[in-house]
Amino acid sequence: MSLTVEKIGGTSMSRLDELVQSLFIGDRAKTDLYGRVFVVSAFGGITDLLLEHKKTGKAGVYALYTSTEGQDWNAALQQVERAMCAEHDRLLSHPSDLQEAEAFVRERINGARNCLSDLERLCSYGHFRLADHLLKIRELLSGLGEAHSALVAVLLLQRAGVNATLVDLTGWRDQTDFSLEDRLKTAMDGLDAANEMPIVTGYAQCREGLMREFDRGYSEVTFSRLAALLGADEAIIHKEFHLSSADPKLVGADKVRKLGRTNYDVADQLANMGMEAIHPKAARVLRQAQVPLRVTNAFDQQDPGTLIDDQPTQSPAVEIVTGLDIIALEMFEQDMVGVKGYDATVLDILTRYNVRIVSKVSNANTITHYVDAPAKVVRKVETDLSTLYPSAKVSSRPMSIVSVIGRDMQGLSVLSRGLQAIAAGGMEAIGATQGPRNVDVQFILERKTLKPVIVALHNAFVSPAAIPELRVA
Repeated sequence: MSLTVEKIGGTSMSRLDELVQSLFIGDRAKTDLYGRVFVVSAFGGITDLLLEHKKTGKAGVYALYTSTEGQDWNAALQQVERAMCAEHDRLLSHPSDLQEAEAFVRERINGARNCLSDLERLCSYGHFRLADHLLKIRELLSGLGEAHSALVAVLLLQRAGVNATLVDLTGWRDQTDFSLEDRLKTAMDGLDAANEMPIVTGYAQCREGLMREFDRGYSEVTFSRLAALLGADEAIIHKEFHLSSADPKLVGADKVRKLGRTNYDVADQLANMGMEAIHPKAARVLRQAQVPLRVTNAFDQQDPGTLIDDQPTQSPAVEIVTGLDIIALEMFEQDMVGVKGYDATVLDILTRYNVRIVSKVSNANTITHYVDAPAKVVRKVETDLSTLYPSAKVSSRPMSIVSVIGRDMQGLSVLSRGLQAIAAGGMEAIGATQGPRNVDVQFILERKTLKPVIVALHNAFVSPAAIPELRVA
């Protein structure tokens, strides 16, 4: 029997009732239900409530608890409990399933509340510092979401006649000091994937601390490490859309093209643009284990999706056009020219505040970082830089960046043709960058032009109306 390890994201998990009838079961014979291991994320929005909103930065339980302003984290935790209950109330119908899910949520939420309260009291004494426990708090809270969604999935599947098994990697009330590999091995030991369907939590508690390095990309790390450990024939990520040449809602469903096949280099560029097919370090695990990766539309199971591997393209082509809002953080210092150390100092401060750098340009006396971070965090960076360099002019402003990406775009003149396409649409690029490897070209824009520029570039390089030498192969 072949074996696949498959991951389902949070947005798709919120449509779990549909997935049970399509992805999990569909028209499969009973014997074909198995040989599949599913790694699940929390229901959409739950992790935002537990930690902080991924895009806006709005404080969740973790951010409120660790705030120095004494905000009410307990009320936020109650909101999480209500949101979790609303999810399983919507999905489950059998009284005993609802009762089990409610008891599960109550036990986990109350346990987390007691833990945080006890730690708060302990840290009121001078010998203990809350800062020493921040990572553990973040991991404790995050694991609540995955454990809940995995349980609800198991209850739904069992009620549908599937032999589903909950594999809880969150380490709840577990005193064992496991490494990630040992946690996975121990959890999977004794499971018979040929006759049961393991539903695995995306978060795994381990000695290394997944969030230390991967933060909210931890579920893909769990997924990739599990696929490598089990020697899966294929690793599959199910999303709520096909991996396409652009957002179909933006450029038109009739104009986008499903990628079908691409490589890990393109996947890395997408991750840099906030459009992760897979976390780059998770992809590395799969590459090294020689496990193929496939990205599919969870709600279109008749389509094979997009295969990601290390194979080069047969001919140069633009594959995808995507973009995101960023903030341009600029430091101008007249005395910078010929002096070393400015770059390293700016990078240290950005790292301290966990600011993600999308791109960067510099000249003799100016360093500009295009970053993906909340405005309030960028303001803290500005303050620190201004304090260190009082004679420098430090500023930031909201902007957008659009990237044209392909495995090989050699000879396509993407930079010049892209600028022409933007100008032809009556818009302007504030800046543009292209590296020597010809896998992506980035255009810096005012935010109001983000969407129309994506449309213009997609029309120029990808749509059926594009000139022949620029079409996707």
